[in-house]
Amino acid sequence: MTDRYQPTRRRLLRDLGGAGVGLAGAGLIACAEEEQGAADAATPSCTLTPELTEGPFYLDLDKVRRDVTEGKPGLRLDLRTKVVNARTCKPLDNAAVEIWHADAGGTYSGFAQEGTEGRTFLRGAQVTGAKGLALFRTIYPGWYQGRAIHIHLKVHVGGQTVHTGQLFFHESANDRAVRLSPYNRHRGTRLHNREDDIYRQAGSGSLVRLRRRKADSFRKGLIGTITVGVQPS
Repeated sequence: MTDRYQPTRRRLLRDLGGAGVGLAGAGLIACAEEEQGAADAATPSCTLTPELTEGPFYLDLDKVRRDVTEGKPGLRLDLRTKVVNARTCKPLDNAAVEIWHADAGGTYSGFAQEGTEGRTFLRGAQVTGAKGLALFRTIYPGWYQGRAIHIHLKVHVGGQTVHTGQLFFHESANDRAVRLSPYNRHRGTRLHNREDDIYRQAGSGSLVRLRRRKADSFRKGLIGTITVGVQPS
């Protein structure tokens, strides 16, 4: 799968500096879309949602790529993150979206304390196109002690970081995923969304909508969609 183009993250943020869009008000706007059978065919309704903690495992990397798996095993997840202008809810081109998350065993790449120093699995950035979409191929995230299953997210517009947040999943999907290999080898206690302080800050607007890649098989992977918007300056 070929990316649209391959700037480094630092060059990407520099080049977007003239886009004229920045952070205003309280932060991220999430646009909740009415289900119409396709992620792009919907009438959005915008509501303000809070910024969330970056967490301890962020890395500033030059990893502009769509496939972030680096061979990590797990349930395939094609993540479609749509970025919109919160004032109009129209798709926003040239927004940089970064994601990072734990592997099936709850481990992050790139940190000595995780035993993964120098590795970069399950981290990457993409630039939105005309439809406002940043597309990633990843795996369903694992979990670690004290947290619900989640994906970290940053959005950069106009050369600035305009949102830092986290994405969550419905518990029905979590319950099915963790019964699969290699997730079922994890013996740690999984926190549910309702027990997670960060999810309670984010609310249901942070839930990724999921559908199966193959209609008859959960194991063949999932397509996840979520829409976030930034308020223009």
